Amino acid sequence: MIDVLVVDDDFRVAEINAAYVGKVPGFRVAARAHSAAQALATLERRRIDLVLLDHFLPDETGLSLVRRMRQQGHHTDVIMVTSASDVATVQAAMRHGALHYLVKPFTFAGLRAKLDSYATLRRTVERAAGTAGDGPAAQDQEQVDRIFAALRTGLPTRHSVPTAELIRDVLHTADHPLSAHEVADRTGLSRSTAQRYLRLLEQSGRLRLTLRYGETGRPEHRYAWAV
Repeated sequence: MIDVLVVDDDFRVAEINAAYVGKVPGFRVAARAHSAAQALATLERRRIDLVLLDHFLPDETGLSLVRRMRQQGHHTDVIMVTSASDVATVQAAMRHGALHYLVKPFTFAGLRAKLDSYATLRRTVERAAGTAGDGPAAQDQEQVDRIFAALRTGLPTRHSVPTAELIRDVLHTADHPLSAHEVADRTGLSRSTAQRYLRLLEQSGRLRLTLRYGETGRPEHRYAWAV
């Protein structure tokens, strides 16, 4: 189980976030905190794998807390969960090692996508650690690439990171949103596979979905990369 510390100054929001976490298989809420001081005290007395961290806390900012965590030797993973969406704060969160950034308000599906991504990353790192030293430098680079790919795509188990990366590259280079049929043509995937991955990536917030209405009256789903 992945033990989570939920940090939010609003007691009601903290309870909602904790309830969301409790619904995701493999995760459990180990503690709640409503200030930076409470969060740091929790990290001092028990093992925490992941902190869901609000930026606006009564005693200091979430980013300031992350800096103090690192200075004191706490290497607990962090996902920012906050209404702060300005570029400077987002960039600072990235520089301080936040693995994901979820902007309030969000749905259960939005949070679950981030948690699934985090779980995938942990599994990828653990597998790489288990095989470290078994091959030449090229194998080591391949393992590193898998770790970064898992962080970028965050796919659930039984989904292929290279397939998601292929779809991402196609959408990145397209000058307009693409349909599932167009994605299938450009990637060489079957249309059903393209649709499945597009739906998954859209649900996780990585794609923007738009509808285009044609002569038949049935809207065509079109996708563009959002992150």
